[in-house]
Amino acid sequence: MVDKHGNVPGTFRSAWHVRQWWLAALAWMGLIFYLSAQPDLPHAPEPWLDMVVKKAGHAVLYGVLAWLYLRALQGNGLSSGRTRLLAFGLAVLYAVTDEVHQSFVPGRTPSPWDVLIDGAGAALAVTRNFRPTLKRRADSVKPLRG
Repeated sequence: MVDKHGNVPGTFRSAWHVRQWWLAALAWMGLIFYLSAQPDLPHAPEPWLDMVVKKAGHAVLYGVLAWLYLRALQGNGLSSGRTRLLAFGLAVLYAVTDEVHQSFVPGRTPSPWDVLIDGAGAALAVTRNFRPTLKRRADSVKPLRG
């Protein structure tokens, strides 16, 4: 049996495939940690634009993290829905720990709104793959003849 990535489950190649996604997720977590440890990040020229850019950045950072978790977890024997829920949960859990981390950084303050935005980015990342499946199903439905 070969998975969609061309790996045979239980072989070195499939184990390496899983490890590379976990390593990518850990590296991404390191980037988030580094950014959170900065007492002051660069600012956009307008306050409203600064807020939009930073909040969009939160959503993108945690969307990518959830996607990396999803890739690392695929093929673990859980259903697709449970795998997506686990990837989402791990990303939100890291968002919470990131806000706790920021409470110790001078010049930074934790915000539950940031966790909400992070969660929205993660949710979008883990659910976006459903769309092509739904489109294929809609294309396969034949119109009724009257």
